[in-house]
Amino acid sequence: MRRYGKHTDEDDIRTRPNRKGNRPRTNIRPKHEDAAEGMVLTVDRGRLTCLVDGRTVMAMKARELGRKAAVVGDRVALVGDLSGTKDTLARIVRIEERASLLRRTADDDDPYERVVVANADQLAIVTALADPEPRPRLIDRCLVAAYDGGLEPLLVMTKSDLAPPDKLLELYGDLDIPYVVTSREELESGDAADRVREHLDGRITAFVGHSGVGKTTLVNALVPEDRRRTTGHVNAVTGRGRHTTTSALALPLGQAAGWVVDTPGVRSFGLAHIDPSRVIHAFPDLESGTEGCPRACSHDEQDCALDAWVAEGHADPARLYSLRRLLATRERKDGD
Repeated sequence: MRRYGKHTDEDDIRTRPNRKGNRPRTNIRPKHEDAAEGMVLTVDRGRLTCLVDGRTVMAMKARELGRKAAVVGDRVALVGDLSGTKDTLARIVRIEERASLLRRTADDDDPYERVVVANADQLAIVTALADPEPRPRLIDRCLVAAYDGGLEPLLVMTKSDLAPPDKLLELYGDLDIPYVVTSREELESGDAADRVREHLDGRITAFVGHSGVGKTTLVNALVPEDRRRTTGHVNAVTGRGRHTTTSALALPLGQAAGWVVDTPGVRSFGLAHIDPSRVIHAFPDLESGTEGCPRACSHDEQDCALDAWVAEGHADPARLYSLRRLLATRERKDGD
């Protein structure tokens, strides 16, 4: 009879016999110091296509990474078969520290965070000037996500042959956002792609936009050797239907040292994961004026020090208006 309690010794502890050929479990993980460096180009049902030394390699996430997921743009370490030949599979054993991260949620009350792309330098927000009509609140939300994630924004306006860009440019002029205006004729001739490409050289740029704005058509013009399907049945008003792009994909920008990341069209851009206090960092001309703000100031309340700071001439009032408009985006719907 086994004894338990204070008189128990090691002979009384029932041990599980080790199965033949199995080693005892250990918390020590291999360092994989000889792992190859790669970049995730796309993710499809648990399989990740990576670029390793100029070769495309199919890989899967190693079990030791747990629930941590690799996304497009991630710099990763891989082991296993790195030949890139058919039916071979490597393992991603490490995800390197991310320099930036573009994230969104489905809605503002959705706690599930969706990572769109990692390590992008720039976010190109593509919007049509007509057919479909511009959605300023959606643009605002993309701007907030860009500023929060460490990406610089670029505004790309398409279909200028259907409507002038003046109203939209006036709305975002005070944010000092670089922009490109294109028409359908320029897109077909290649002139639009050339002007957009000037902003992409040497950078990783994620393209995001509402369905039907011509985002994938523009990506195809920028990277013609890797054309994506551009026909999709999407209602221009509701955005419902089959979208052209169904998964994010990183594409090399030809001879230029840059990358284009085409992302699926979005119907909404939730900001449940955004801490509003970080948005002020995108306004360095206003940030120093917050020193006199009360603790946990929302920068849109009666005691906010920014009102007096701006009134004293330290910054342009239009910049304060822009900050507060972006901060208010979580209180509005995308289509407002």
